[in-house]
Amino acid sequence: MIKYLKDSFKRKIARRFTKEYPSIISTYNIKNIGEVEFANWSNPFQSPIPLDENMIEFFNQFIKPGDLIIDIGAHIGDTTVPMSLCSGAQGLAIGFDPNPYVFKILEKNASLNKDKTNIVPINFAISQKEEEFYYISSEASFCNGGISLTTKSKHGKFIYPQKIKGVNLKNFLDENYKVWLAKLSFIKIDTEGFDKEILKSIKDLIIFYKPIIVAESFCKANNADKLDLYDTIDKLGYEIHYFEDFSIHSKIKKSMLREEILNYKNTINVLALPK
Repeated sequence: MIKYLKDSFKRKIARRFTKEYPSIISTYNIKNIGEVEFANWSNPFQSPIPLDENMIEFFNQFIKPGDLIIDIGAHIGDTTVPMSLCSGAQGLAIGFDPNPYVFKILEKNASLNKDKTNIVPINFAISQKEEEFYYISSEASFCNGGISLTTKSKHGKFIYPQKIKGVNLKNFLDENYKVWLAKLSFIKIDTEGFDKEILKSIKDLIIFYKPIIVAESFCKANNADKLDLYDTIDKLGYEIHYFEDFSIHSKIKKSMLREEILNYKNTINVLALPK
């Protein structure tokens, strides 16, 4: 009961007052990899996320050493790190997250395990064109939130004082990582309902390089948006599958039909494989 009251008080403070919450680093012994450090965020609204060996094995099905992989909506790096452990220090994992507060934890994770990973953290949003956004949250600790072109947003009332840069992914990669593009194998997108817009903004990149794609069908999206997500992926020349979780033990439901995406009321993971 005392712990519950303390945690409740911490969340009340975090909801009202903005402050920095540092990282907490744990060490894991991962099969066939060895010791791996992972940083969690001490924000009271952020539950600790373990570095999951089953998640690493899941990504290992699709990512090989030396690959270029992209994580859009990387958060603290809880998928970026497992993905990068698969591509290794000889590969490259680029993690994008526009949240300035969570980005510091992503940076910390990028600084760890240099002998096993190669992670470049970038505090940009992905957009159709280069532009600037406000980052807005429903609580002062900025554990959640999203980008907006105006200060009025469904994300909340807490506004980060500096604007966040948005970049077109293809242009950004052409300008900064062109030598890596031939090795692009995997893109993961988790942007709370904006996944389809990001997919549309990078369609030329996807059509040319045909990476495997993981995206979300967001629980709060309406039926039209869910179908739009399905159609966007389908038109890019991909087979669409569903899986429950980032685990080697998760069943992958083969060849999801268009209307089936409406059957899921919760947020689901979509696995798109080139035809």
